[in-house]
Amino acid sequence: MPTPLLKAAAGAVLALAATTALAEEITVTDIAGRQVTVDAPVNRVILGEGRQIYLLGALQPENPFEHVVGWREDFSQADPDNYASYAAKFPELEDIPTFGGFKDGTFDVEQAAALQPDVVLMNLEAKTATEDAAYDDKLARLGIPIVYVDFREAPLEHTTPSMRLMGELLGEQEAAEAFIDFSETQMARVTETIETADPERPKVFIDRAGGYSEECCMSFGPGNFGEYVEIAGGSNIADGIIPNTFGTLNPEQIIAANPDQVVVTGGNWNAYVPGGDWVGVGPGADMDAARTKLQALTERTAMTGIEAVENDDVHAIWHQFYNSPYYFVAVQRLAKWFHPELFADLDPEATLRELHQRFLPVDYTPGYWVSLKDD
Repeated sequence: MPTPLLKAAAGAVLALAATTALAEEITVTDIAGRQVTVDAPVNRVILGEGRQIYLLGALQPENPFEHVVGWREDFSQADPDNYASYAAKFPELEDIPTFGGFKDGTFDVEQAAALQPDVVLMNLEAKTATEDAAYDDKLARLGIPIVYVDFREAPLEHTTPSMRLMGELLGEQEAAEAFIDFSETQMARVTETIETADPERPKVFIDRAGGYSEECCMSFGPGNFGEYVEIAGGSNIADGIIPNTFGTLNPEQIIAANPDQVVVTGGNWNAYVPGGDWVGVGPGADMDAARTKLQALTERTAMTGIEAVENDDVHAIWHQFYNSPYYFVAVQRLAKWFHPELFADLDPEATLRELHQRFLPVDYTPGYWVSLKDD
């Protein structure tokens, strides 16, 4: 008579066989423009960045970790508050094997192969490092495809096709289209108003991770948050100075530009800079502490005498809006700061709450932004 152990083993084999039988070979075009052949729907996935769970959570809210067999250990460090929310609901995430990064050369190909993934999801910005280290060739020889997605380098261009791509890989096309429709509808609430009103654009300085280091000041060029500013009806003072998505402005450039609005991106970065001067916004943030830190950042040399500080038009917003498919919430929040009279009826917090209620596996908790000026 079969033992319980043999029965369990036989059941696992049958389950795997059933999954394999349901899968079919498809060829997709990833965000890097590569043709990749994958057995879909995929059953075993390695996330090249832990924060890709932002996309998976929207596609499979009942259990976003069901198919994740390994991931890079960045989610718990870069966004510990959301990590804690996910861990409380899905404690199994604590047992998922973690990897080093592709960009820093600490990814372990043998460890990845042992997990028998159907696909490795990689972020586009890691492509050069992946190819330089020949990770792509090594994985290809093992029959493990890499599929590139992007929601950081060019989020407005690539988030929607990335979501569709992941929906196709996971067999969650309907969920992907529902999320895309919601995001496009929410974006239109800003873009249509700005197009119709054609308001005068305030000059805006985006202080990327202000207070994270003593240096001042990191910012965004024409991409990412820099593009969010333009869509929201502002004029990014770094456009034309910073040629790429990310770069640095010196204090003299900021003072000379005399921005009307300053927006600091912030988060909980105790894992990287314990007790730093960064503004700790995010789910469940202490708003009084965040406002105190934001006020302190206005005392830096780069903020001397600028209009934004004089008028308290200084704000902080969750940094991870730059690296998630939730960018439309950031655009709404920026628009309401820049043009409160045009967007009196727009409620970005209600949008973020609805996003959680309709699509995400964790409950909404306020704390994603703070301002020195009341709405």
